[in-house]
Amino acid sequence: MNILVINTGSSSLKYQLFDIDQAKAITGGVVERIGESEGILTHKIHTHDGVEKHKFTRPIPDHQSAMNQMAELITQDIDAIGHRVVQGGESFKAATQITEDVKKAIEANNPLAPLHNPPNLIGIQVAEKLFPGKPQVAVFDTNFHQTLPEKAYLYALPYEYYTEHKVRKYGFHGTSHKYVARKTARLMGKEPEELNLITLHLGNGCSISAIEKGVCKDTSMGMTPLAGVMMGTRCGDLDPAIFGYLMDNTGLSQKEMDDVLNKESGLKGICGYNDFRDIHDRSAKGDKKAALAVDMFSYQIKKYIGAYTAVLGRVDALVFTAGVGENDEIVRPKALEGMDFLGIELDMKKNNVRNPEPHTITTPNSRIPVWVVPTEEELQIAIETKEVLEKV
Repeated sequence: MNILVINTGSSSLKYQLFDIDQAKAITGGVVERIGESEGILTHKIHTHDGVEKHKFTRPIPDHQSAMNQMAELITQDIDAIGHRVVQGGESFKAATQITEDVKKAIEANNPLAPLHNPPNLIGIQVAEKLFPGKPQVAVFDTNFHQTLPEKAYLYALPYEYYTEHKVRKYGFHGTSHKYVARKTARLMGKEPEELNLITLHLGNGCSISAIEKGVCKDTSMGMTPLAGVMMGTRCGDLDPAIFGYLMDNTGLSQKEMDDVLNKESGLKGICGYNDFRDIHDRSAKGDKKAALAVDMFSYQIKKYIGAYTAVLGRVDALVFTAGVGENDEIVRPKALEGMDFLGIELDMKKNNVRNPEPHTITTPNSRIPVWVVPTEEELQIAIETKEVLEKV
């Protein structure tokens, strides 16, 4: 079965075609700068010898055009389409085959993700026209976190804010946490239901999850992707009174303040950079703010590991994933520094070697193994799409 995975952003389109029976990518790519005078389409073809890459610069006025151009480059048959949808709210607890009612429910959740759900829905509508009759499935970032208990997902606000305005923790990066949790279980020769894991998705956006016997019990992002540990440009957890205080004392509007918290804070706010390659380079040259940013980031990760250890009671493995988690040999040991009480014994030689395959960075004597597992969110979407269609 060939499953096309589509991730539609406000001005971009990512796509990947999988032979899901072989769990391998056939082709894929990204369309950027949709709606601008010149768009960029990068198409990749996976072969036995590697990856062929083709880049096109051409007008791409809208998402219809972007998907038309994508479809022209895919020569293989497509059996089904899986869509990434950011916010499912409480409407969806699992991946779902798309119907008119499902589209209406996605639209109803637009206020919870105004920057993401509308373009996700456009991608679905265009795909229906482009691939008529092909089954389509929505896979939500929030699905995996719908198992959180009330004590974890509710905020200590007047209860009617939850019942009337849907104010609660939803969590994000669910497909990534689910994928690496299942993958790690297989690597350890276990079933997901046998393990308690702390999964750390660390990229420009970051989230950490406590997974008990395959079920998510808590996660660091909240009602929006702004909460949790500090990120590339997002502030992470914050005393909520700071928001009003700064507006009163700086004259910033609510929109301007929101932009500061989402786009000018986090690592960038502390040292001016949000890419760890730049930050480590600056730190090595004596930039104290860059070094401080690394320390703050690592410290906040450590706090979440400690908190989620308490939530789970027993931790069978830690799993680092995403761009920073997979590749940053400086952040990982700093985040685990001083946590000897967990019985973690790092192997710094393993930690310091870049390895594209899943691997541990702990010694055989470590009571808790620490894994580095590359995430494959698109593959997880394809897997869930197949699972949904097999039940129909």
